[in-house]
Amino acid sequence: MPLGISPTVDFAFKKIFGSPENAEALIGLLNAILDLNQPITYVEILNPFNYQEFAEAKQIILDLKARDDAGRCLNIEMQVSIDPGLLQRMAYYACCLYVDQLSIGEPYAKLNPALSICLLNQPLFSQSSQSHHRFQMVDIGSGRRLPDAIEVHTVELTKYNLQEATVGQASPIEQWAFFLLRAHQYEAERLRELLPAVEFRRAITVIETIAAKTEDKIMYDQREKALRDFQWAIESTREDALKEGEKVGEEKGIEKGTLAGKIQLLQEMLGDSVESTSDLSQHSVEQLTSLLSSLQERLRTRGG
Repeated sequence: MPLGISPTVDFAFKKIFGSPENAEALIGLLNAILDLNQPITYVEILNPFNYQEFAEAKQIILDLKARDDAGRCLNIEMQVSIDPGLLQRMAYYACCLYVDQLSIGEPYAKLNPALSICLLNQPLFSQSSQSHHRFQMVDIGSGRRLPDAIEVHTVELTKYNLQEATVGQASPIEQWAFFLLRAHQYEAERLRELLPAVEFRRAITVIETIAAKTEDKIMYDQREKALRDFQWAIESTREDALKEGEKVGEEKGIEKGTLAGKIQLLQEMLGDSVESTSDLSQHSVEQLTSLLSSLQERLRTRGG
């Protein structure tokens, strides 16, 4: 019987990669993405998995913070939808990790690289077949990189080859894409045959435990439903905005309607007073965009 547990659901993702006892899985994922000359051999998870984090959470919790044996500071995130300002937010997180390393009076030479890694289960750059983008601080003229600084990685999982017949000979990152997007379709033993490396065996054991343990499965189901509801709300908001934009007939009606709907959704999730569509429509697109960004950051901060 298939496991039925998707690693992209926040409860499963955080338990697999955010539990200290499962560090092998996180190390394997990071080495596959970063492809370093000196592979990572140790990670300290700075916001480890705990049940209380999910017990009363309404928001989607899909990121974790870690530090590796070379001192690199890492923010790893599984993104289930592409929101406005995604790349800016990832850059902001990397900057926060970079700045937070130093105490007052400490020399800047002590700073280690800060990396923000975003795994996506849908295309971000739809016009490109490139699956992994690595953004660094680079001089445009010479190509010279600023060392030990800030990086942002985006990994579009659906752009990798996800065929069962070839996964055994695939690159590590392709194998992780296969695991993240297709693990729920397989029985545990078959998955171990397809992905025999120790880091995958650790990850498979975790989702097998979730599937078998009553309390974990109940919480997983709750989080999966929350994720579906969140995505449904976003899609409904988009559809409603399109209808509203057509009704109003204004050039920016659709954009305003979309922003207003997302703002109302986030206000409800945060427990704020929900502003009416008519009140929000009085603001400019720029003002609505700024308000949406601030609400998204509040939600993300509350979830981290």
